Amino acid sequence: MGDRQLFMRVLGVDFGFARIGVAVGESRDALGPRPALKASGKLATDAKALVDLARREQATAIVLGVPLGGKDDRQARICQMLAGHIRDLGCDVHEVDEAMSTVEATARLRDSDWTAAQRRRAIDGQAALIILERFFDEQS
Repeated sequence: MGDRQLFMRVLGVDFGFARIGVAVGESRDALGPRPALKASGKLATDAKALVDLARREQATAIVLGVPLGGKDDRQARICQMLAGHIRDLGCDVHEVDEAMSTVEATARLRDSDWTAAQRRRAIDGQAALIILERFFDEQS
């Protein structure tokens, strides 16, 4: 894992059945959430939307949050199927444990000066941001 991998531009994804949180980053200190995508209900369609967004953001890979080692095996299998669809579209995927990322995101946003409505709109992107932070921490 050289410097190139540490400073590559990646798209972080917090997959949900209603909304898909996304964030973009190049390193642990250069991260930014994006507006959530509406989940389509079809993994292949969601994978295409994510790959298209990654390309627009000039990201070289997607970092997908997967519940690893938790109780939700169904969600983990679904995320791994989504990762397969993304790979089939020619995009690199890195899987990162997303355990408690939404809880952590909620706590971070609770400490902000934002209104409850603003926090609800930002939660998915914030969770994706945490997934990216974990990815970059693992890379260093």
